[in-house]
Amino acid sequence: MIRPVSFLLLTAVLCGGCGNRAERSAAIPCDEPLPRPSEYVSTLVGTQSDYTLSTGNTYPAVALPWGMNFWTPQTGKMGDGWAYTYGAHTIRGFKQTHQPSPWINDYGQFSLMPVRGHDKLDEESRQSWFSHQSETAKPYYYSVYLADHDVVAEMTPTERAAVMRFTFPESAESGVVIDAFDRGSCVRIRDKRTVTGYTTRNSGGVPENFRNYFVIRFDKPIESFRVFNGGQEIEGDAVTGDHALAAVYFTTRRGERVTVRVASSFISEKQAFRNLEELGKDNFETVRDKAQARWDEVLGKIEVAGGTTDQYRTFYSCLYRSTLFPRKFYELDKNGNPVHYSPYNGEVLPGYMYTDTGFWDTFRSLFPLLNLVYPSVNAEIQAGLANAYRESGFLPEWASPGHRGCMVGNNSASVVSDAILKGITPQEDIATLYEAMLAGRDKVHPTVSSTGRLGHEYYNTLGYVPYDVGINESAARTLEYAYDDWCIAQVAKKLGRTEDAERLEKAAQNYKNLFDPETRLMRGRNEDGTFQTPFSPYKWGDAYTEGNAWHYTWSVFHDPEGLVTLMGGKTEFGKMLDSVFVVPPIYDDSYYGVRIHEITEMQVANMGNYAHGNQPAQHMIYLYNYVGQPHKAQYWVREVMDRLYSAKPDGYCGDEDNGQTSAWYVFSALGFYPVCPGSDEYAVGSPLFRKATIHLENGADIVIEAPENAPESRYVDRLIFDGESYNGYFLRYSELENGADIRFYMRGES
Repeated sequence: MIRPVSFLLLTAVLCGGCGNRAERSAAIPCDEPLPRPSEYVSTLVGTQSDYTLSTGNTYPAVALPWGMNFWTPQTGKMGDGWAYTYGAHTIRGFKQTHQPSPWINDYGQFSLMPVRGHDKLDEESRQSWFSHQSETAKPYYYSVYLADHDVVAEMTPTERAAVMRFTFPESAESGVVIDAFDRGSCVRIRDKRTVTGYTTRNSGGVPENFRNYFVIRFDKPIESFRVFNGGQEIEGDAVTGDHALAAVYFTTRRGERVTVRVASSFISEKQAFRNLEELGKDNFETVRDKAQARWDEVLGKIEVAGGTTDQYRTFYSCLYRSTLFPRKFYELDKNGNPVHYSPYNGEVLPGYMYTDTGFWDTFRSLFPLLNLVYPSVNAEIQAGLANAYRESGFLPEWASPGHRGCMVGNNSASVVSDAILKGITPQEDIATLYEAMLAGRDKVHPTVSSTGRLGHEYYNTLGYVPYDVGINESAARTLEYAYDDWCIAQVAKKLGRTEDAERLEKAAQNYKNLFDPETRLMRGRNEDGTFQTPFSPYKWGDAYTEGNAWHYTWSVFHDPEGLVTLMGGKTEFGKMLDSVFVVPPIYDDSYYGVRIHEITEMQVANMGNYAHGNQPAQHMIYLYNYVGQPHKAQYWVREVMDRLYSAKPDGYCGDEDNGQTSAWYVFSALGFYPVCPGSDEYAVGSPLFRKATIHLENGADIVIEAPENAPESRYVDRLIFDGESYNGYFLRYSELENGADIRFYMRGES
């Protein structure tokens, strides 16, 4: 990596040899990456969103990679899933958050807000105008000027703690409001510098005894304080009620900085104090510098060069989002051993736990990215999944923090199998996880129907979930169950469970039961074997999940060759793929009764009926490789990267979804993509950069070069792999895991 001292000189040398200004403007820019990849990241990407149109539905997370606690400026009202939106004008507080998406919403949240004035207490009175012109939003640091209070607020994180710093004006009424939120909370002034409390506010998926305990420590003695339950002031130094809130006050001189150290725990107040020790004696700058160094370490696992500054910004902003979720839900005991509060049974237990991810989204490319680049992290996640099964009897499908009712499928099977097959899962957890996958085939959670397999009785007897038996989105379930069966089958073969493997591979062919030869699309099927009528390929929902037949027909990750045969061969398959981009963005929203935001995102993309903003279609482009038309995959991959992603606040084309939409970009920019997690195979696309280097955890490097790369040269003419010609348009994990040198020779239109 280029060192800061040499950056300007080296850039001048490199670009000085690239010809005159006119020549350079028409070619790939000569920008070299900044020495620190964290400087490229904008945490504001995706924040220009609302429930009608998502450009990410993100918030600026100030956090460490996979950290237990995130922090964000809060512009939305308490309980609003859109905690921060780019178009807002006021900030209400700086909130500890665990929110994976606005649709799932938050849990364990509380906030701090610096104020000037004893009457600035509730979220309406204390809010302050701000401007993006006086805002700095980095993964490791956030600052903003709060105009109404004349205060500069800053914060920087560790995994379970944070430091805030408030620069106050001259005032006898400078203070900090500590809001533990409603639905059950507590705040206590313990001494002149320390405030403790807890919040129970959540959005589901927690046991009855759920609490997030917090400790807040000031470097300036508290001169006075007030405590409230809702709008009622309470005598004394503590309050427990529906909505606990405290305000502490100081006399400050202009420019005086008050530093606040804060941590929390899902286990106990004592553990919260232990988590506070993450900060040690480090001052604000040291914590910030360590946080940035950690981000540089994680983001620097992939180095890119030979692109534009905007491309670097988009790439590293996407990689940042890909390394936030799932988050750690474990803490470290006094001996440094992992321990967790179980969101499944309410007990405090040893071992790892991760949460806040939906496998319907993230099995596709987020977890394959972890397996390739960050396998040690996924090893902990897999150990946590084994614990989730031990504690609840189910693998989660959507966890936040426990089982949540959202989406369909049994995609934990994909996440678990891919890790086992790639040798990442801890050996001691493999048997438990295999048992968990098999168990999940034949049952459904008693209160959370999206966990397990809803309709398994029909699927295991008929080979599909019928359209007419009162189970919504039946075709989507069938297609995903069939793929999930294939994933489990691969593990069964690895473990020598031959009988299981044969049974499951047969079940993996169940997708064929939904193929309608008349329309050459996947179609809902009734219990008596007839296809659903009437039928429209443009109808969203109904037999599908947040998509239509044009999107879900391609959800045969494990057997594209079989799907090709069903469609009448490679030529017809290619024509059907072409049709997705050719037909206008027609839609039928009658199932929902309203146009959901995913429909709008498809419409405005101007790519026909291709809906990249939602996950079912994201692998579809790469299927051109299976019918000998890789140039079409290369064309559309570049179109999506260039048109639908940026490092701006509206930089996504739909929900970012816990790293999945970002991981698609990361893989695609590198030049290959995991169409079928659970297999050894990646489909080749069109690399975005002239050079990319993946630093593997085993010390080896995957070096990807495309020296002729340019906007007008998006097509792959040939591949050289480790110095030898490479036939075909698929790479293999087994070829990459110990390092590789890959050279793409690019060309323009033929």
